[in-house]
Amino acid sequence: MPAERSCPRPPRRAGRTRPPRVFRPLVAGIALALGSMMAQAQSLQDLYDAARGYDATYLAARSSAEAAQFRLAQSDALRLPSAALVASSTRSGSDGPSRFFPAGNSYGTVNQATLNARQPLYNRANGETISQAEKAYEVAIADLENAEQDLILRLSQAYFDVLAAQDNVSTTRANKSQITEQLASAKRNFEVGTATITDTREAQARYDLVLAQEIAALNDLSTRRAALDTLVGRSGVEPKPLAVPVVIPPIVRSNVDDWLSSADVESPNVRKARLAYDIAQIETDKARSGHLPTLDLVGSISTNHNDGVSGVGTGTATIPGLFKNAAIGLQLNVPVFSGFAVQNRVKETLSLAEKARDDLDGTRRGVALGTRQAFLGVQSGIALVKALEAAESSSQLALEATQLGYKVGVRVTLDVLNAQTQLFTTQRDLAKARYDLVLGSLKLRQAAGQLKPEDVSAVNQLLVR
Repeated sequence: MPAERSCPRPPRRAGRTRPPRVFRPLVAGIALALGSMMAQAQSLQDLYDAARGYDATYLAARSSAEAAQFRLAQSDALRLPSAALVASSTRSGSDGPSRFFPAGNSYGTVNQATLNARQPLYNRANGETISQAEKAYEVAIADLENAEQDLILRLSQAYFDVLAAQDNVSTTRANKSQITEQLASAKRNFEVGTATITDTREAQARYDLVLAQEIAALNDLSTRRAALDTLVGRSGVEPKPLAVPVVIPPIVRSNVDDWLSSADVESPNVRKARLAYDIAQIETDKARSGHLPTLDLVGSISTNHNDGVSGVGTGTATIPGLFKNAAIGLQLNVPVFSGFAVQNRVKETLSLAEKARDDLDGTRRGVALGTRQAFLGVQSGIALVKALEAAESSSQLALEATQLGYKVGVRVTLDVLNAQTQLFTTQRDLAKARYDLVLGSLKLRQAAGQLKPEDVSAVNQLLVR
């Protein structure tokens, strides 16, 4: 240790921006890799636009919302007039003598057309049904918002999973490159007698381990790429990395209570549960309307054309001619007794409304818990990123000192390998922590019901242009 202290550290030049010599091959390799990827890399916004037109889950939710819109239009028919046209043509005949037709035969054709119309004037059940259809349409819109938020999160997760897997491969290969150099150096030193076989074997063991780690990292990268390709319907997607230096903006609200109050109002899940409770209450009112009368305006117009005498001897004989009839009036329907069906239906709907209220309370509590957990996750992520940034700087200085000590003989190969592995692992963990922080911010906004497509554009600004 005294010998190590006697070796002064090379002076640092002011404004130094070039990386240490040990990192120059790594930086050059990463720069070349990034340069080749940027030509075909795609941003998060580009992939989100592609996923909106390809993801089956999101498209199904959008089709469901469109169907709900047409169901709402169908319910409007309950308050509008209805009309039906009924037409018939009947040929009849009679065999046998009668005092009107001594010859015994009579035949005729009756052509009839009737137009019936009805306009509801008072029907409480129809009004409640329309109100339920309006609430059901709002539920479908909430489901669509949920599907859109879920798509944003699934895409962002897959996007940053690929970036993290790429960083893992780069870290493993950089570590492999340094271990290869250290192994070669240990072998040379052993051959000339300045090092023991222990250094060589330690370096060889680390080299064999990093080969296995590289295989695992490449396999994980392939899996992550396949998941992202499947989500957007493209092949060979290359996501853009975060721009350097990485600057992640702070969250808008630093008080968890603000997020909780927002979640209780804007969360699609809470809104959907609240609408379900409203629908259950309307169903109770609809059941109670079974005791109420209904009033309709009805009318009909009919035309009958007979071309002969028919129905002779049957009591329903018709005579030739064209006859027109019209009628209009009010039709009142007053329920009297239905075997206690209405009363029991009301009791059933009251129990279902109570269930819907309990579901609403459970949903609100679950959303509040999820929002609080997401907020704490973001706060922890911010602290973790700061700690890893400090650890990266310390690990880099420790590696430089260890390499210097190795050159003067106070450090062994294992010390250098450990310092290298620590630095590369810290850099990988820092990159992953940044990705997790970005995803955590999106999850917080989703929990609070504030995640919008505009947030994809905000994250897109953090990527390399």
